Amino acid sequence: MSKLSRIDPLVGITDKLKRPVRDLRISVTDRCNFRCTYCMPEEIFGERYEFLPRPEILTFEEIERVARIFAVAGVSKLRITGGEPLVRANLTDLIQRLSSIDGISDIALTTNGYLLPKFAEGLKKSGLSRLTVSLDSIDENIFKKMSGRPHGPKNTLDGIRLATELDFSSIKVNVVVQRGVNDHTLIDTARYFKGTGVIVRFIEFMDVGTKNHWDLSQVVPSSEVMEVIDSEFGLESVAPNYEGEVANRYRYKDGDGEIGVISSVTKPFCGNCTRARLSTDGKLVTCLFASGGTDLKSALRSGQSDKEISSIITNIWSNRVDQYSALRSNQTNFEAYTKGDKVEMYYIGG
Repeated sequence: MSKLSRIDPLVGITDKLKRPVRDLRISVTDRCNFRCTYCMPEEIFGERYEFLPRPEILTFEEIERVARIFAVAGVSKLRITGGEPLVRANLTDLIQRLSSIDGISDIALTTNGYLLPKFAEGLKKSGLSRLTVSLDSIDENIFKKMSGRPHGPKNTLDGIRLATELDFSSIKVNVVVQRGVNDHTLIDTARYFKGTGVIVRFIEFMDVGTKNHWDLSQVVPSSEVMEVIDSEFGLESVAPNYEGEVANRYRYKDGDGEIGVISSVTKPFCGNCTRARLSTDGKLVTCLFASGGTDLKSALRSGQSDKEISSIITNIWSNRVDQYSALRSNQTNFEAYTKGDKVEMYYIGG
């Protein structure tokens, strides 16, 4: 494998809107043990659904190679996603590989948490920095409805509890808020984690992909969520941790922790987006709402050098103009911009 230097074309690239690439999200599998209604609804992703065959999925060696190339560009944060990443065999081996890359200072994992009791300790030892757990409600019936599974949230809650004991640098819980579905359980979820060090982030229901039956009427604006939580506990605004942070932060006035809201529908943050995505089958995707991606797997498997692959990435990123959420919000050329299908969330990990 050839080595890249800091003079290679990938270094310091920005897109057409002057946004650098700083974060890489890596989907390691398109499979999941949940059937969440807003991501992989059971009526579509049932027993007969055909997921990617193993030869089509990037190997750990290939993922590591791409991550090393991106690290030369200044990417310092990696996020492992899916599908459900913990169903990918030997995932800790990949974490170890990625944690050895020069320039990578932070590795996070997004998971539904069901398998966390089994894998949390190994993940910590392998070099995982942070955890984000999807948990839409602690109410057993609502959890079953939204996850598409007959079990309640016990395994996920046990996994979060264990992760807290293992002292990960950060543990966050993501709650996708849907009007008429789980919006009446938000205070209960906030109360459950208040004072534990776990940060709950409430996310507006997004129109990712084409199969989740998205409807604007089901979006609960973050401002409304904040009013509900503030009226119960009392909140005050907190400055972002870094430029481009997607969540707006608020802390409890009694000092007992913080929460966040992600307003991707009502207050888009496209202008600060520095995230690239690597799909399960090796496509470079430049927006969560993209209609497709650029094939890197063929380049990886056809003997192209790191420098040649970096040139492909440079060309893609330097011509990037993605701002889907902002266009949706402004309704500016939105219909033309969104023609065709969008990539499904399970394929690129949200």
